[in-house]
Order: sequence, then C-alpha cells, then structure tokens
Amino acid sequence: MSEIKKDVNCGYCMRDEHLDAFGIYICDLSVSSLILFKEQSHPGRCIVAYKDHVSEMVDISDEDRTAFFADVNRASKAIHKAFNPDKVNYGAYADTGCHLHMHLVPKYKDEFEWNTTFEMNPQKKFLTDDEYKEMIEKIKAAL
Repeated sequence: MSEIKKDVNCGYCMRDEHLDAFGIYICDLSVSSLILFKEQSHPGRCIVAYKDHVSEMVDISDEDRTAFFADVNRASKAIHKAFNPDKVNYGAYADTGCHLHMHLVPKYKDEFEWNTTFEMNPQKKFLTDDEYKEMIEKIKAAL
C-alpha cells in the first residue's frame, strides 16, 4: 500500500482555512473528497478532489484513476438529481494548485454563461451558511 501524500498548505489536503476560502467539504467518496464550491453562480457547482496530494492523473495508479472518475460520475449524478441542470461542464485546471481535482459545473439553459466556457471564479454569487447547508443536504441525499 502506498504512503498517503499531503501538503500542509493545500486546502484539499488539510481541509482548513485554505479550503474555507473557496469551498465547503461535503463528504469522502471512494478515492476523493466532494467539496461544494462557495461561488454559486452555477447552482450546485462542486469539486471532486483526489485523496492524495498529486498533481497529475499520470501520478496515480490505473485502479485509482478509474475510481477517481467513478467518483466524478457519482458526484455528477447527484448534482443532476439534486439540481436538474441542462448540462454539467467538467474542468481540470491546476497550473499553480498542484492537487488533482475536477470542477463539476452545472449549466442551465438561458442562465449565467450558457453556451460558453465557465469562468473559474466569477465572484458573483455567494450564499448564506443556511443556504450552503441546504445545498449540501440536497447533494448528500442524492448520493
């Protein structure tokens, strides 16, 4: 069994103030964590972050890569069930944040950024703590 890799300055690894700046931990999946993205211009936007601090998909075993994409699929199904988007966009960007993760961005016809690439962090819509809690409960119920 391989050693778990963590970075003390990484929000995905530590689930501390680094994560609090942009996301809220929801739960663990098979080889990753599900995180609600605080900026909610796209209702239901989440992140699936791999369990270890690795930069690239090529840094994990074939078995874990398959499990990671199964986690992405499970989270996407929950987002579809909980929020009924017309489409979910998937983004894997990490030029500076070297922790393997994928953004799941629900898109809705005739709403914000439909028919265009989603902005990484548009800083347009943040929710109250109660609204985040309600959204997280909807996702958990759909998992």
